[in-house]
Amino acid sequence: MNTIQHIAVTGGSGRTGRFLVEALLREGYHLKLLLRHPEQFPVQGPSITIIKGDVLDPQAVESLVAGCDAVMSATGQRKGEPLMPSQAAFHILNAIEAQPNRQIRYITLAGLSVDTPTDEKGSVTQQATNWVREKFPDVYADLQKAYSLLQQSQVDWVLVRVPFIEFEAATGSVKVDLADCSGTKIAAGDIAEFMVAQLKEEKYLRKAPFVAGG
Repeated sequence: MNTIQHIAVTGGSGRTGRFLVEALLREGYHLKLLLRHPEQFPVQGPSITIIKGDVLDPQAVESLVAGCDAVMSATGQRKGEPLMPSQAAFHILNAIEAQPNRQIRYITLAGLSVDTPTDEKGSVTQQATNWVREKFPDVYADLQKAYSLLQQSQVDWVLVRVPFIEFEAATGSVKVDLADCSGTKIAAGDIAEFMVAQLKEEKYLRKAPFVAGG
């Protein structure tokens, strides 16, 4: 695998995304951020390049991914806007696969409700999944479509599935499981640290681990 130095980030201005950006900067990575409103983004510096645009715009995503070694996404469904997960995944995967002679890793974030063939969800995780499926069937279906796109691609991806997010600094303690979620909440800082760790690890490539607070 290529040495990872330059990271493309979507969703970096969101509440979880800002923890991710800060964690990446602490590790010394160079970032390209795709932002709809760059004038509102508080973090600046020589290690950050900002591209104004939307993850739903394929040309903007192509510009974002060009020259990067990995893509990290903390983009979530925006309230009152068109469905995003599958379109975002579609554009990002296409942009990655269009890059010549580069093995680009894609690390993305989702909730517990995404179902995979190897799941053995316990009652709490299944109840949360059923709630999303019943209350927001379109969102659930779109999340499943995004997961299918990952499976069908040739990209090295990791889909990080998390429970309720508390917007707090990392605790340094997480539980990771491929079959079921081991907790009901997680700190945003811990999510960021786990996602950043996947830039160098191989264990969860093309898998969808549940990550919860320890």
